[in-house]
Amino acid sequence: MDKKNKANNIIMFIFIIGVLIYALIQQQILFGIIAAGVIYIAFRYLKKGFEANVPNLLIDNSENEEAPFEDATGAHAGALLGDVRHDPFQSGGMETPTHNRVEPGAIQKADNGVLFIDEINTLDVRSQQKLMTAIQEGEFSITGQSERSSGAMVQTEPVPTNFIMVAAGNMDAIENMHPALRDRLRGYGYEVYMDDTIDDTPEARRKYARFVAQEVQRDEDIPHFEKDAIEEVVLEAKRKAGKKGKITLKLRNLGGIVRTAGDIAKEEGRKYVSRDDVLEAKEMSQSIETQYVDGMIETKKSYDQGSNDTEEVGRVNGLAVMGDDSGIVLPVMGKVTPSQNKNKGEIIATGKLQEIAREAVDNVSAIIKDIGKVDFTSKDIHVQFVQTHEGVDGDSASVTVAAAIISAMENIPIKQNIAMTGSLSVRGDVLPVGGVTHKIEAAAKYGLDTVIIPKANENDVMVEEEYRDKINIIPVSHITEVLNIALVDDEDGRKKDLLKRLSKLENAPKID
Repeated sequence: MDKKNKANNIIMFIFIIGVLIYALIQQQILFGIIAAGVIYIAFRYLKKGFEANVPNLLIDNSENEEAPFEDATGAHAGALLGDVRHDPFQSGGMETPTHNRVEPGAIQKADNGVLFIDEINTLDVRSQQKLMTAIQEGEFSITGQSERSSGAMVQTEPVPTNFIMVAAGNMDAIENMHPALRDRLRGYGYEVYMDDTIDDTPEARRKYARFVAQEVQRDEDIPHFEKDAIEEVVLEAKRKAGKKGKITLKLRNLGGIVRTAGDIAKEEGRKYVSRDDVLEAKEMSQSIETQYVDGMIETKKSYDQGSNDTEEVGRVNGLAVMGDDSGIVLPVMGKVTPSQNKNKGEIIATGKLQEIAREAVDNVSAIIKDIGKVDFTSKDIHVQFVQTHEGVDGDSASVTVAAAIISAMENIPIKQNIAMTGSLSVRGDVLPVGGVTHKIEAAAKYGLDTVIIPKANENDVMVEEEYRDKINIIPVSHITEVLNIALVDDEDGRKKDLLKRLSKLENAPKID
């Protein structure tokens, strides 16, 4: 009940009491009661008729000292745009309170304030279109959002919607966003891509220590961390950044490690969390992809046809990343056969590897044409990523594919204790790729002892301490270096002859 209605009711009450007192003085009690009843009924019906013509105040920010902030994340159409309930009004002098039929949504409540929507692509297309109208026009009428209800027949006068909208989401949110709505956002504001890493500075590390303390305090049930435990958390943050001199800003997974380490220390009855607790927590907090890959590595080691102390023509141990933090060894097989088509050769690849293989082979063909001897038009090139139908995304396997094809063409074996990763240019340059740290660790888990990586990724390597002595990391900048390391030396001089021809390529280093 608002202040005005309360005052009116008090006046009515005083007036009726006055009538009853006057009737008591005049000894006309029955007359007074009847008069009071008539006055009450008349007041109620006159009041109802008056209020029927007075708009109901739905939103009142007059007493707020701060601008309104509405979080409409995950809101359905009615909660976002306003709705009209179709609950029937009750009648009679003793009716119970009813729902307000017209109910404002977040866009109306946020007028002269801020409307926040996270994962904006989750809004259905119709809601995005109406939101676009509210942003552009600065007003939006409230109507029933259900087409089958009586509320859909009600439409208010336009309600102001002059808000500042802040929309958030991942890259997929941009892809699935209504293009016209995104156009309005760019037209009335600007887009900001948030950094997912920061520079590794003493100040940033202090902030990470504060983050650990905040997670402990928020949990309220785990002990605080020792200095070396915090340092291990910071090291993991550096690893997740994937670049030297950077620290990740993706804190959700790190928060999980902090809480898991705290639970371990608590179960052991320790007063503080130690570095060993963090290491154990990292092992326990592995992603599904990492757990799957580790199991697959053990299986592959049991059944792998290759061996660390063998050599094989056309087979190369490639490296890929599954998920965000899981490396995997993917052997690549290459074979060159006479073409079955007299006019041109074909690239034959398994599963979804056709596009990846074609790009790699196109780059290899450009190199081979420079060094002569092989006519691609008369050859069919077969490429297979062993034990996978999907292959890898991007071109991080192009160096691997190139090495496998060249090995098959020249009939020179590849050392099977070596794994490699890198992108390849048409000039033979080895270009940087992502996930080198996780790829190197995967090779170490697999039992390989040497990994070839792009020289541009040399500073991105942050291998766990347990793997540092198990793997030899060789950075390279050209395909000539890759082949010099990976190909087996032979008495027939085929490798020496190949390297001599490769030395004619642009930017090719001199090989002794």
